[in-house]
Amino acid sequence: MSENSETPEGAAPAPSAPAIPPGPQPAPLRFFGTTWVAPDGHYGLRRVGAAVGSLLAAVAACFVLRFAYQGLEIADVGGFVGVLVVAMFAICSAIAFRKTWEGFGRRPADPAREENLRGLKAIGFVGSLLAYFFRTFTEAPGEGLRRREYEEAAARYAKRRASRTGNPAARRKKGRRG
Repeated sequence: MSENSETPEGAAPAPSAPAIPPGPQPAPLRFFGTTWVAPDGHYGLRRVGAAVGSLLAAVAACFVLRFAYQGLEIADVGGFVGVLVVAMFAICSAIAFRKTWEGFGRRPADPAREENLRGLKAIGFVGSLLAYFFRTFTEAPGEGLRRREYEEAAARYAKRRASRTGNPAARRKKGRRG
């Protein structure tokens, strides 16, 4: 074994990392990685797992909210406060569901506004979990958006590569005879 080599003499070198093809790379999705590009690698099982996991998390969250409501009843804060809390969670969950669902299909037009809604979406986390659950029936959540962006980037890359072929200095000018 030489001083600079980490492999023993006679042993085959370890395979190198897979070569990254030139051009744009697909963005990974949470829980799915890049299996959405070519649905393999247990993509279907991952979708089922994501659906079951998000539904179980939503059910657990409802139990936690139920215990919180029972705490309000024990504290005897009154019916008005109880109605306000239920209405607040219902409205915030509906808004969170809608915003999460829209986020799977397009990028927000105003990122600052989305940042301001983060607290509201945190309160309505049950709605976000349910949006994730329902979206997994049609695709991996966010797959359509990432697929469109990836295909557009790949088309732009191919167009740039096609327009740069050849040596520009060797091209003849139109209209001139040489």
